[in-house]
Amino acid sequence: MAAEIINGKQIAAQIRSELKEQVERMAAQGRRPGLAVVLVGDNPASAVYVRQKKKACHEIGIYSEEHKLPGTITQGELLALIDRLNADPKIHGILVQLPLPDGLDEEEVINRINPKKDVDGFHPTNVGRLSIGLPAYVPCTPAGVLELVKRTGVAIAGKKVVVLGRSNIVGKPAAMLFLRENATVTVCHSRTVNVQQECAQADILVVAVGRPKLVKKYWVKPGAVVIDVGINRVDGKIVGDVDFEEVQEVASAITPVPGGVGPMTIAMLMKNTVSSAAEN
Repeated sequence: MAAEIINGKQIAAQIRSELKEQVERMAAQGRRPGLAVVLVGDNPASAVYVRQKKKACHEIGIYSEEHKLPGTITQGELLALIDRLNADPKIHGILVQLPLPDGLDEEEVINRINPKKDVDGFHPTNVGRLSIGLPAYVPCTPAGVLELVKRTGVAIAGKKVVVLGRSNIVGKPAAMLFLRENATVTVCHSRTVNVQQECAQADILVVAVGRPKLVKKYWVKPGAVVIDVGINRVDGKIVGDVDFEEVQEVASAITPVPGGVGPMTIAMLMKNTVSSAAEN
């Protein structure tokens, strides 16, 4: 029997609808959430992401600002903008679209953002808080991964979760989020011995390695839930890190690419921004 397709678009639309109601209530009390997006240079993929984020803000009722800066901007000028946004009471979330052009220090820029406005969840303070189980802003993609699993109705406590990929943006925070839900978590990566066998033990398999159609049917335990975070362009088509056609034959539920994790990332960014406005 083919797997249930986990519809990320539908679940993200549900979340945006819930947030819209919350924002309307907050705005009626004189507190509208605000998000500032900083785009440096002319990376076309970054420009697309920024447009999507602005559209989502407009739909939900979040105040948004876009700061489009030339790739020639100096580190000092960029940090001065971050300082102004940190001090602006209208702004509850600051997002600097990565990657930054060569010559700019991403780490210093991320560290300059007030952790309470770090809706991307990349500031070391939020990373540390997540790792020791304190409330924190969580990177949006892994937060979306967890939300997809939860809204599918799958119980997580006691399950074996395998995260394939150890990036700071997806793999590591995803592992910590599932640990927080009382799963038993294994993180696999390029140096893992017998990676296929490790994956084949997972009740929930999260794949984020950036290698098109890497995960085949024989990597997946029958009945597992498979979350594919990969976005790869192959012959003009977008495909995931999982061989969807093969794996849907054995999984109980699977995310498609596109239309799975992608829409959730922006929905969770909106959720972090609304949370920041509510809490700060």
